Amino acid sequence: MTGDTMTNALLETQKQTAARWFKSLQADIIQRFEALEDDAARPLYHGDPGRFTCTDWTRGADGEDLGGGTMALMSGKFFEKVGVHFSHVHGKFSEAFRAQIPGAEGSDGQFWAAGISLIAHLHNPRVPAVHMNTRMLVTSESWFGGGGDLTPLLDHQRQDDFPDSVDFHAAMKASCDKHDPAYYPDFKQRCDDYFYLPHRDEPRGTGGIFYDRLNTGDWDKDFAFTQDVGRAFAEIYPKIARTRMNEGWTEAEREEQLIRRGRYVEFNLLYDRGTTFGLKTGGNVASILSSMPPVVKWP
Repeated sequence: MTGDTMTNALLETQKQTAARWFKSLQADIIQRFEALEDDAARPLYHGDPGRFTCTDWTRGADGEDLGGGTMALMSGKFFEKVGVHFSHVHGKFSEAFRAQIPGAEGSDGQFWAAGISLIAHLHNPRVPAVHMNTRMLVTSESWFGGGGDLTPLLDHQRQDDFPDSVDFHAAMKASCDKHDPAYYPDFKQRCDDYFYLPHRDEPRGTGGIFYDRLNTGDWDKDFAFTQDVGRAFAEIYPKIARTRMNEGWTEAEREEQLIRRGRYVEFNLLYDRGTTFGLKTGGNVASILSSMPPVVKWP
């Protein structure tokens, strides 16, 4: 076996290992979110607990296999709309788009990508909205990216010292510190810089961590870190949601929530690189745009 053959075989093993992990994380989070639906009780919440509808999708025309994924969506009594999506795709970037992706020119535009992406919008405006994604991407280079960020939707919650934000950041920091103490301050700043709306001169939420193109030269180390980010999110967000679950809300707070949700729409359609990547690579449009909140206002 030649050196190139061994390298290619190792990369294929790494790709399949990462894809299986992202798929298992999707299943874990689905189970945890459905448990929150079960726990949401009267008098605040009515009806039967929501359950995810999982829909497999594929890419490629005329029988061509370019991968696909599983879109998982739920609308329930606690979650107004939540998507937890898995994708595992490959193909070729367009000439116009490949210049934006590291290593794409060296791979003649060929790419492989797998990951999980989620966003949750709640009926209760006192429960923060949340976003998380982790992914692996391969061109002539290979790297991990992702992170998670919290978006409290009421003005009195939108402070860095709000208890939910403190707890969320503590969980993200712990996942970082386990691997490198330099990660958290770096990735927190990247998150603050990335999830920002320049046309409004304001942050989208209270942040978290965001990392991209992570390749230290030790694939196992980078993968282990990415796994820990996913595990940390799966633990901390249900705890935050359950803490706020039984707090009542007013019509004025619901109105405030719907207006603040508009910032999510603006960011995702104007600035989000993940949305652009999905649309530019022939991804599932319903899955990509499922991050849009179900009800939103621009007064």
